[in-house]
Amino acid sequence: MHPRHCTTAAQRMRLASHMMAHEGTYGYVSQLSRESAVSRQTLYTLKWRGEEAMEEKFHPNEQVPREAVRIRRAVLKLLTDGHASREGIQRCIEEMMGIHVSLGAISAIIHEAGKRAQEWLDQHIPEGMRTLVFDEQYSSQRGKAYLNIVDAHSSYVLVSAPPVAVDGESWSLLFLTLQDQGVKWNRAISDGGKAIGEAVREITPGCVHQRDVWHVLHECQKVQGRVERAVNQLHEQTPKVENQAKRIAAGKKPLGRNPKTDVGAHASDVQQMEYLATSLQYLTHELKHLLEIVVLEEQSILSSGERQEELDALLILFSELCEIAPNSLKKEIEKLVHHIQGALPHLVAFCQPLDRVQQSAKEQLGEAAVHLIGWAWLHRAILGPKTKQLAAALPPDWQPVVKDLFAAWDEAVRSSSVVENWHSILRPFIAVHRHLDADVLAILAVWHNHRVAPRGVHQGQSPLMRAGLAKKPTDWLVALGYPASPALPQPPCSIEASEPEIESIAA
Repeated sequence: MHPRHCTTAAQRMRLASHMMAHEGTYGYVSQLSRESAVSRQTLYTLKWRGEEAMEEKFHPNEQVPREAVRIRRAVLKLLTDGHASREGIQRCIEEMMGIHVSLGAISAIIHEAGKRAQEWLDQHIPEGMRTLVFDEQYSSQRGKAYLNIVDAHSSYVLVSAPPVAVDGESWSLLFLTLQDQGVKWNRAISDGGKAIGEAVREITPGCVHQRDVWHVLHECQKVQGRVERAVNQLHEQTPKVENQAKRIAAGKKPLGRNPKTDVGAHASDVQQMEYLATSLQYLTHELKHLLEIVVLEEQSILSSGERQEELDALLILFSELCEIAPNSLKKEIEKLVHHIQGALPHLVAFCQPLDRVQQSAKEQLGEAAVHLIGWAWLHRAILGPKTKQLAAALPPDWQPVVKDLFAAWDEAVRSSSVVENWHSILRPFIAVHRHLDADVLAILAVWHNHRVAPRGVHQGQSPLMRAGLAKKPTDWLVALGYPASPALPQPPCSIEASEPEIESIAA
């Protein structure tokens, strides 16, 4: 147990003056620590406090900027990390720092930081050809949405615009702004919205517009849910139909309006609906399998042509569902089939660039080896979890081919999940502030781009680092020009709470 060092104010002043007077004298700190029975850390803390008191006394005008910077950092940290409103920021600063800051001053701090953040975003543009993900996040204003653009591979937020009308003109203006800033992209991924498609065709006609896989599979799941609910309703009707049949057999009239009395016909309806639910579930599973980046088939990997043949056969099976669907669900199934047919050419846009790498690997290692490599990549979360570790576990003479395959598969993008993740980050702020203006959106974008992943595949890296714009983590407030706040000193007296005190605090 460490001894307790409790000194008087005069003794602390004497120790601080001795530390400042003998600064740089070798061995003096250790000697003073032994003589006064005070730890070296406490002596350095007293020295820091003494220097701060002298600086405040002889340079009083410099304390105002330091306090102002501390308040600005507190406001922005509470805004981002604390998800606090302006009123909440005001209450927290007043309670924790003992300083009253008006709502106007807080708004001015956010506005100034927003301008700095917008300038920072304009100056930090990822180099090279990028794959961008576009999506809208609808606001409380009718017909208007936040327009967001995120880099697919790094999760780096390029643009997050305040609510505007969701049309091709709004997206076209945003595309032109990106081009003026120097952003280059050859592939755009979206949920298939008409406004985004119109802007892509008009501004970047040579760009590959790819559909998001998740949205199509989600449509399948919604129809699957409706079919399964219909199955459950038919099963719930079975006892009622049997009771009605018993009433007719007993010479009584059936009850209710449009009663069902034929048990055999009802059983046939149940069987037909169950068959429809099972068939739709199977076809959806096959569609999900064929839309994977790597599709294994016996001892080989499907090429884009072979994959397309399988998908064409799957579309025929989907169309046959319309023939067996009952009238109550026929329109739902037809709408789903039409949706899949329209989206499919854009869903597999990522396949063709993989053919060259996969064919070259088959020629060098054989189909069985490439099949094994593909299986390992699909199970990388268990075997890796990072692809570098997984590649190192394979035979040494395979390494060049494995690296090329892994690089191609890692670069392939099927979904717009990165922009959906950005939406999930914005939702709490929209709930608190009701409306996010350009200043707050720019601040949040800079804050997000500097956030370091605490776990997962990208552990220890920020979107800024993954985009190639930084080599090590940096403070986003320092990047906006706010000096780092000085570290708070440790208290000179170490006080340890007893067990009863700890229990009372916990209670």
